[in-house]
Amino acid sequence: MGEKAVPSPRRRRVKRSCPSCGPEPGGEEKKGRGNPISLQLFPPELVEHIISFLPVRDVVALGQTCHYFHEVCDAEGVWRRICRRLSPRLREQGSGVRPWKRAAILNYTKGLYFQAFGGRRRCLSKSVAPLLAHGYRRFLPTKDHVFILDYVGTLFFLKNALVSSTLGQIQWKRACRYVVLCRGAKDFASDPRCDTVYRKYLYVLATREQPGVVGTTGSRACDCVEVYLQSSGQRVFKMTFHHSMSFKQIVLVGQETQRALLLLTEEGKIYSLVVNETQLDQPRSYTVQLALRKVSRCLPHLRVAGMASNQSSTLYITDQGGVYFEVHTPGVYRDLFGTLQAFDPLDQQMPLALSLPAKILFCALGYNHLGLVDEFGRLFMQGNNRYGQLGTGDRMDRGEPTQVHYLQRPIALWCGLNHSLVLSQGSDFSKELLGCGCGAGGRLPGWPKGSASFVKLHVKVPLCACSLCSTRECLYMLSSHDVEHHPTYRDLPASRVVGTPEPSLGAGASQDPGGAAQACEEYLNQIHSCPTLQDRMEKMKEIVGWMPLMAAQKDFFWEALDLLQRTAAGAGSGPPTPES
Repeated sequence: MGEKAVPSPRRRRVKRSCPSCGPEPGGEEKKGRGNPISLQLFPPELVEHIISFLPVRDVVALGQTCHYFHEVCDAEGVWRRICRRLSPRLREQGSGVRPWKRAAILNYTKGLYFQAFGGRRRCLSKSVAPLLAHGYRRFLPTKDHVFILDYVGTLFFLKNALVSSTLGQIQWKRACRYVVLCRGAKDFASDPRCDTVYRKYLYVLATREQPGVVGTTGSRACDCVEVYLQSSGQRVFKMTFHHSMSFKQIVLVGQETQRALLLLTEEGKIYSLVVNETQLDQPRSYTVQLALRKVSRCLPHLRVAGMASNQSSTLYITDQGGVYFEVHTPGVYRDLFGTLQAFDPLDQQMPLALSLPAKILFCALGYNHLGLVDEFGRLFMQGNNRYGQLGTGDRMDRGEPTQVHYLQRPIALWCGLNHSLVLSQGSDFSKELLGCGCGAGGRLPGWPKGSASFVKLHVKVPLCACSLCSTRECLYMLSSHDVEHHPTYRDLPASRVVGTPEPSLGAGASQDPGGAAQACEEYLNQIHSCPTLQDRMEKMKEIVGWMPLMAAQKDFFWEALDLLQRTAAGAGSGPPTPES
């Protein structure tokens, strides 16, 4: 009864033995410990079953220890069990070369995070996570709620609601309830303006089974556009297309009374139709005309890969990385290009080609400025720069794409009304959020006065953040990691790297083609022109954000400058003298 169990001296210990690593050092039998047993003697199914109970982070770390555990932890059987544990309701593993591993990591890393600009609590919060969601592919905040599309075409409706806090108080909480809005969705869009108050309707591009023609059996899958009220999720309108037409993207452009829907086909053609959004809630049916957009009529050889739009302009990216523009108002045209010379008010759909040095991978389109990222990870900005939203360090407008040299290989880019955001990744794989432009209303956390260059914002970025969006009240970041989405950036040829002298240059040529020395001299002039020590500290913080430093180095300089600034403020130092 009261005896204590004593371990048997003849008990054997289990030892991992990896063929690629050889026997363990000192692996010979030691006195009193018995013979070691190789882990490879256990059935593979048993090892996989045991490993599947580990957290995903530990499974990945264990797979990096040796060749044997790499093969075991990378087996689809392990990831199938992990996926079933993470998402018990997931019926299919999805598509791809490694479907179960991809599905498990998609569901492990999914999350929608937000940080409100107002109020006393200015920290990052996480929305409710729908159990039925298979990863997060896209999201869109509207006037009152948030919509999320997963990787199997289910569109979720995340609602704001009044909930009871842990202290028993009733509080208004963002994105804390969810329902399934519809299934079979391909894409969705709403009013393209940055202010969510205009996003009254949600347009969903989906696939639906339609009954066959009279005299035939079976049904056909047809694409359609369904329109929902964002406030309640009620469907108010639906238009169905012929079964021979298959679309993959939808964007909106224009005013409510002349709302143009642009639809991108699988073959890279653009079709458009016009609806009156103010009459969508009226119970009646009518026919709308679907027409080929002028960019596809005039340039039939182009295959469009993606679109972006705002209220008065549209941008097309081709499969070869070319960029074409439609601008519909003279004011936006002047802001983007600095002139009205080529603007034709009678032919607003005429596509304009942008001159770029390399293939463009993705873009962001604001009200009167835009950002482009090419295949080498270089960032180009163009348009109105009144608030410094181009991040060029000044407030001069740019009528053509201008490279922002100190930013390389961004993960995501977003352009708003008068500020811009960039999601970047450091050499240690940590993420940081950079912003420039107007800082009013807290839209650039930590920089209330704004900045004419990209500076690090005071926001804790999730490790797997992949896209972002900002509204008047809140900053949103979507977290999701797709193992089959590898980095697509190419290394810039040595002859085109900024600051690298080309071999063909003569002896008298400049040894600073990137302008680094000239830029540093300009930075010193800017610091010297500041009237007070505090202004000089703030300017130095901006300059640190401009310089091509590692994330840890930037953090060090920013913290050091903050410390010096607080010390100087406590000492009550006035304007510096010329001698100081």
